[in-house]
Amino acid sequence: MTNSAPSAAPSPSGASPALEEITPSNVEAALAIQVRPEQEFAVTSVAKSLAEAYVHPETAWPRLIVDAGRPVGFLMAFFDIDWKQDGGSVIRSGLWRLNIAAAEQGRGYGRFAVESVAAEIRRRGGRRLYVTWHPGPHGPERFYLNLGFKDTGEKSEEETVGVLELD
Repeated sequence: MTNSAPSAAPSPSGASPALEEITPSNVEAALAIQVRPEQEFAVTSVAKSLAEAYVHPETAWPRLIVDAGRPVGFLMAFFDIDWKQDGGSVIRSGLWRLNIAAAEQGRGYGRFAVESVAAEIRRRGGRRLYVTWHPGPHGPERFYLNLGFKDTGEKSEEETVGVLELD
């Protein structure tokens, strides 16, 4: 199944990027997605992400990002998880993982991924998109802040928690 986000801009190839479910026919392409070496500290491998999706099928939403049939990235969203916070809990949805292939960065695929997850959260009735990021000079903080995410002041382990209002 291929999904396109309605707000996605045309890709560098002239086609619209799309999301594909991970299947036996594209799992190897997904596993081959590699970020830049200096970014590896900030993102989990696709292999580990797919293992986590396997054990959390009720909340994980893994997708291969393709452009004209060519794999360019991987994302995994989460929906309606019970997020423990200050002794209580809240239900949240957001972007769990985002891996854009090293050679494909800076071409709009990350923005497309975030817009696609936002569209899916809206479709499911959500109003906020959460994400976490590792701080650091080669981390994705500037990318997320430039898309409108706000630092919530929370931490999830060592990561900063950000939120994007979707209303």
